[in-house]
Amino acid sequence: MGLRDFSNDHSALALNTATLGHNLEGHGAGWSPEQVIDACASRRMAGIVFWQREIGERAVEIGNRVRAAGMEVVGLCRTPYITGSDAPKSLNEARASIDMAAELGTSVLTIVTGGTEPGTLGVMESQKILAERVAKLAEYAAPLGVQLALEPLNPMFGGNRTCIFSVRDALNVCEAAQSYNVGIAVDVYHVWWDSRLHDDLQRARGRILGYHLCDWLEKTSHMLLDRGMMGDGVADLKAIRASVEDAGYTGACEVEIFSSQHWWQRDPDEVLDTIVERFKAVC
Repeated sequence: MGLRDFSNDHSALALNTATLGHNLEGHGAGWSPEQVIDACASRRMAGIVFWQREIGERAVEIGNRVRAAGMEVVGLCRTPYITGSDAPKSLNEARASIDMAAELGTSVLTIVTGGTEPGTLGVMESQKILAERVAKLAEYAAPLGVQLALEPLNPMFGGNRTCIFSVRDALNVCEAAQSYNVGIAVDVYHVWWDSRLHDDLQRARGRILGYHLCDWLEKTSHMLLDRGMMGDGVADLKAIRASVEDAGYTGACEVEIFSSQHWWQRDPDEVLDTIVERFKAVC
């Protein structure tokens, strides 16, 4: 299929609420979920991706509010870590995040894997353990209608936040898990550098569950909290989306920008208006 034309159409645009600073205390304007829903609906966005901490015990209520506003809950961020020294001792917290996704009425739950498993070297053993644990979670998630999206992270997060660094790594884990409801999330921030991306995405056909937009700033000042607004960096956004869509993805394009010193300091309405403009112009 050809690349979707968004120059006069942003009906596939979705907001990840991290873009307004909501995933960290003390950042952003502190809008309630209701304020975010109303602001996105007024701009005719496709939907919203929430973080667990914003939902609390209100998953059903918030999900219904999104749908009443004419949008969808595109996804939920995220499970706790599955591997690494910071992972919970059991998978019960991850199962609780699956429950929350089901209550919200979203079919996609993002997995940021966690780092290398204690007592192991390299990443292959951690990826094997990850696949075994993801398979258990997938079995729990399947009857609830929830798909698990493994998100590879930029290699600079290796050993700490992740043990998968590329689409290829994520697909290897998917295949090892042998679960039909496990796929991948493709985030520009994490994959823009990968010269094998297009070929690996061809292998991902049918497994791409999410596409995340931002930009990589040439002089990024913080590994986690200095993502760029689309068009302000060096990522080839249209080429990446072309590869994602060539692999069959037709879903929402989710803007997820961690920017503690810039966009989180701006008025949320300005941020949202800029997102719509940039989405049409450069994405």
